[in-house]
Amino acid sequence: MQLRAEEISSIIKKQIQNYEKAALTTETGTVLSVGDGIARIYGLEGAMAGELLEFPGNLMGLVLNLESDNVGAACFGDVTDVKEGSVVKRTGRILDVPVGEALIGRVVNALGQPVDGKGPIQTPHRRRVELKAPGILARQPVKEPLQTGIKAIDAMVPIGRGQRELIIGDRQTGKTAVALDTIINQKGQNVHCFYVAIGQKQSTVASVVDKLTQFGAMEYTTVVTAGASETAPLQFIAPYTGVTMAEYFRDSGRHALCVYDDLSKQAVAYRQLSLLLRRPPGREAYPGDVFYIHSRLLERAAKMADEFVVVKKDVTDWDKHGEAKVYKGELGKHAADEELKAKGGEFHVLRNPKSGGSLTALPVIETQAGDVSAYIPTNVISITDGQIFLETDLFNSGVRPAINVGLSVSRVGGSAQIKGMKSVAGKLKLELAQYREMAAFAQFASDLDKVTRDQLERGVRLVEILKQGQYVPLVVEKQIVIIYAGTRGYIDGIEVGRLAAYERGLHDFIEKKYPSVYESIRTKKALDDETEKTLKKALDEYGTAFGKKD
Repeated sequence: MQLRAEEISSIIKKQIQNYEKAALTTETGTVLSVGDGIARIYGLEGAMAGELLEFPGNLMGLVLNLESDNVGAACFGDVTDVKEGSVVKRTGRILDVPVGEALIGRVVNALGQPVDGKGPIQTPHRRRVELKAPGILARQPVKEPLQTGIKAIDAMVPIGRGQRELIIGDRQTGKTAVALDTIINQKGQNVHCFYVAIGQKQSTVASVVDKLTQFGAMEYTTVVTAGASETAPLQFIAPYTGVTMAEYFRDSGRHALCVYDDLSKQAVAYRQLSLLLRRPPGREAYPGDVFYIHSRLLERAAKMADEFVVVKKDVTDWDKHGEAKVYKGELGKHAADEELKAKGGEFHVLRNPKSGGSLTALPVIETQAGDVSAYIPTNVISITDGQIFLETDLFNSGVRPAINVGLSVSRVGGSAQIKGMKSVAGKLKLELAQYREMAAFAQFASDLDKVTRDQLERGVRLVEILKQGQYVPLVVEKQIVIIYAGTRGYIDGIEVGRLAAYERGLHDFIEKKYPSVYESIRTKKALDDETEKTLKKALDEYGTAFGKKD
């Protein structure tokens, strides 16, 4: 059977007529239903997962569900202008946010728009919110400390640059306090901080910003907020916005710290979204991929590998290394050195200044009645490199920060400590473990031998010197000195109630009379024999003077 010419022309005409309609349904859509921040849209056949959509009234939305007959989208904001039959347009853009130096010191919402009244953010840089985490070869082991300024953490659950350390505990146990002290302690450390507030009251976020400003921390901090009054899609996307902004610094060879306060509220927002999108519920009504939302977020924390090339001595600019082979990481440095040996004296090893950056993540999870075996807490514990567990009973008994040393752990450990801290922290951990064990049995014993009594007395004093006020982070050299005094018996004869005064006085005494002790630890990062000898002399001298006081 053959088609005649007029039949062919009629088919072509019909297709041309239908072309505009097809193009319209590919690029635009019609709202079928809207409610609770979720819109179902007919059309948008060319829409991509994660693409931004434009709703009436300048409202933006995010494509989450791609179904056979409609598109499910989350709306970022008030949906009062969106009605059934409203026209929705594709933007062709996957969700991205502004990044760069212009965001330092600013308070922004989950879309990167300023909410601090300081005018627009002028930056030429934008990055996609959903990016793949760096692979294994692009990373190097965590080996550089990120000092929190909190004695109990830096000594026993140390955090390294590039690590993911979970802060977990019931509400009102000091989780945010630990995170804020860590941010305040980064002053002068060349670390750019990002505090992501999820589902918190605006007054709480305002007081956090006020405290950070008061201590000069807003000079290197960006606050991303998705408050309790904001829609679930904004609360869900806020952590990804924060990590995207932090990655800009990581990928330019600098250091960043990202606090997510807190991820349990993000999981609740995602559960709400998923149920409204008719995704099947799983355990505790959370969707099946709730683990993935946290894993893909926290995997983006990394210590990036250094990059090296072997080039002629006159080449000092990385961008001009030409076709030279790029070596990565510690093995790469060794290979570059071998190539240099083979090539001779006209060459040198050049390091990429934009490599070796880090992004450290401090996610916060709120537990119910101390239950760390609940669904979301166990998920995040399994993703992170350790946890700081804050206990209500300890907090109420006056141990602050209320860190349960038995349940808290750092899977990086001594690699994230300087040599000086490592030398004193080992003894501290051992003595506190012995004290906890003895204290459990001692409450049932009527009389105790001298060794047991001494161990209990030492333990009580060690717990006391690990107590610390809020917003007073301590530099690492001062931490080493007070822990040394505690573990070596210099505080054994002092009343527990006078230990806070002892510590304050000790730091002042050493600063005035033996400043070389602090200077030596600061520069050498270790407690060498000579410094230890001077420190012993200072502790003896100060102990005698302090003991004579009333």
